[in-house]
Amino acid sequence: MKTLLTALLITTSVIAQAQLGIFNETADIGSPKFQGSAQYDARFGEYQLTGGGTNVWSSHDEFRFVYKKIKGDFIFNAETRLLGRGTDGHRKGGLMVRAELSDDAQMATAVTHGDLLSGFQYRPAKGSEVVSKMSEITQADILQLERHGNTFTVKIAQKGDTLSTVSTAEIAMPGELYIGLFVCAHHAEQLEDASFHNVRIYRPAPDDFRPYRDYIGSHIEMLDVFTEQRDILYSEKGSLQAPNWIPDNSGFIYNADGLIYKLKFGQTKPEVINTDFATRNNNDHVISWGGEMLGISSSSGEQEYGSLIYTLPFAGGVPKRITPTGPSYFHGWSPDNRWLTYTARRNGQWDVYKCKADGSEPEINLTNNEKYDDGSEYSPDGQYIYFNSVRTGHMQLWRMKPDGSEQTQLTFEENMNSWFPHISPDGRWIAFISYGDDIEPGDHPFYKHVTLRLMPTDLSAPPRVIAYLYGGQGTINTPSWSPDSRKILFVSNTIIE
Repeated sequence: MKTLLTALLITTSVIAQAQLGIFNETADIGSPKFQGSAQYDARFGEYQLTGGGTNVWSSHDEFRFVYKKIKGDFIFNAETRLLGRGTDGHRKGGLMVRAELSDDAQMATAVTHGDLLSGFQYRPAKGSEVVSKMSEITQADILQLERHGNTFTVKIAQKGDTLSTVSTAEIAMPGELYIGLFVCAHHAEQLEDASFHNVRIYRPAPDDFRPYRDYIGSHIEMLDVFTEQRDILYSEKGSLQAPNWIPDNSGFIYNADGLIYKLKFGQTKPEVINTDFATRNNNDHVISWGGEMLGISSSSGEQEYGSLIYTLPFAGGVPKRITPTGPSYFHGWSPDNRWLTYTARRNGQWDVYKCKADGSEPEINLTNNEKYDDGSEYSPDGQYIYFNSVRTGHMQLWRMKPDGSEQTQLTFEENMNSWFPHISPDGRWIAFISYGDDIEPGDHPFYKHVTLRLMPTDLSAPPRVIAYLYGGQGTINTPSWSPDSRKILFVSNTIIE
């Protein structure tokens, strides 16, 4: 514990401790009458802040802050809740960046209030009045604050909904800022509490990023689809893609740098699965039902074909080529492991195909549609093949019988492009990734604002968001459900130094 300079107008001591999660320090900013605190519970990924202070407003602020320094652009997300009934309807909490730790510093916040108002509040210059832009959305608990150069944007949502932009502002802030979580009681004689879950600070790809040539860092995360708690299992500075949960529940596999890796739960050192000559493997790989075999997509054959499909024992070995021509991208085994389903381009057209798992018979075109079809996967009971298609304008989810009949559209969203439906082992749920309307319907690029969403297979409820993240290509291309149908694995992306 150390005493801060009074010139900073921070009336309490700064606590630098490992218990603050992704942040380094916590302090009261300004001169609250009562000292606040900050705690982090790693079991639940929860931050809890207690703070006093009269306001974050006008030309001076008083509040509790947990923070660290950050340089450059960022995307800052968190689920935010003010706890209890509170004393003042204007009590507030949320996400903040500050140019300094002084009480009159330039700052920007994504904020929620006790009276249910949420929005964007910022001080454009040191000592100036705060500008407030409130949203029509009330009771927002998902907050996002983004910086791109000197452009700051706030988006909010009620949990389960997609994010909506509140406002954007040009603020000439320094390149390095203090970034963190805050709570303010809006009452000199009170302390108030706020909790924050699934706190993520993404450092996005630079503007001159070159797709499929440049890569940033990766987190492999585990998500409980019912509690929506997220845990980072493994991270690297490079590109990790498409985790598959191993059916015996021992760990997961993923691809990186053309190879397939296996990592057991609780361990930190991945091991390479021997794929012999196949060393240019992409993110379309799937473990067979029961876990005995592995299907991969690899550009290790003739160059003119691009990606081809191979199978090999899960323990490793020499891959057996299944598709005679390409490009072909593997997406799923039938529950009896007798069939493979995949996306392939034939005669200039992308369609869903299936073939015998041993490659003994000619492939069968299931969709034969001039528009782009992709992401095929069998349901656990073998009654359907789910896929995504752009044939009605936006990329939507579909399903059909395994013989290609009864092709039926499942989603009808005009502002979303949804990919890669993955069916839970109990057959009840569809997990998938969605891009916004800013992406071409037939594209699923790296490094974008995306959401993971969940809907029941009986279509009794609309899709709901279960994770807000920065990712895209490689996030959840292939099946990643846990055997108990409760959790999924996925990849999020950020610059890691």
